[in-house]
Amino acid sequence: MWIADGWKDYELIDASGGEKLERWGRCIMRRPDPQAVWDTPKSHPLWEKADAVYHRDRSGGGRWEIRSLPGGLSVRYGALRFNIRPTGFKHTGLFPEQAVNWDWEAALIAGAGRPVRVLNLFAYTGGATAACAAAGAQVCHVDASKGMTQWAKENLAASGLSGRPVRFLVDDCIKFVGREKRRGRRYEAIILDPPSYGRGPGGEVWKLEEQLYTLLSACADLLSGKPLFFLLNSYTTGLSPSAMGYLLGVTVGRAFTSGRLEADEIGLNVTSTGLAFPCGASARMTF
Repeated sequence: MWIADGWKDYELIDASGGEKLERWGRCIMRRPDPQAVWDTPKSHPLWEKADAVYHRDRSGGGRWEIRSLPGGLSVRYGALRFNIRPTGFKHTGLFPEQAVNWDWEAALIAGAGRPVRVLNLFAYTGGATAACAAAGAQVCHVDASKGMTQWAKENLAASGLSGRPVRFLVDDCIKFVGREKRRGRRYEAIILDPPSYGRGPGGEVWKLEEQLYTLLSACADLLSGKPLFFLLNSYTTGLSPSAMGYLLGVTVGRAFTSGRLEADEIGLNVTSTGLAFPCGASARMTF
């Protein structure tokens, strides 16, 4: 498992009974996580002292109970800063386990010794966008949500990166890839972080299992003649790292046979137990 262990402003304190207990800066949050399938005692005192608690309801949704949460909450990761706030469906605007991929991306870009154009698809609030821009890349950030794209701009500004060459686009990622191919635009690196299910700005329906192979094949055509890396992320429980690696191998790997392929789970250390908590999976190719 690839572990994001470089955090100081974030901590996964404990996890049990379908929930996790986290520290975001000085604030404690308690929210659901289906990966916590064990039922160990919730003996840590902060379980009962959380500043914000997400309560699930019978419909599958839920709501936040805000007990004591300041406005303007943000966390730092190295030189990067991200604005944090509770949103619908238990999220906070950041997936801290992705820091292990940010470090990987930034190291490759910084060591490339040449201009690097990055395409970040389903880019959310821009964690990878900020990491790549800080490392010196030119980034095209694409997401179907206007609100999340605005949040990404705020994160870039908070990190002191507003002057970097980043293009923000609110668009359906599948249609955008098709247009980029017809326009003849190419990128040295592509980051793909698709949801399991979603809708585009025009109501377009996205279902991961039905469309991922086709999208990966199309993305392979957007890589330049001298690619640097390709990253595929997933939080879909039915899609294993091995399956993701295979998908990447028969699409991008078939187009660029010199690439090095690796795939694994990504996760975070739980401080109360010292064990690694699985959060998602990634498949990566370097060239």
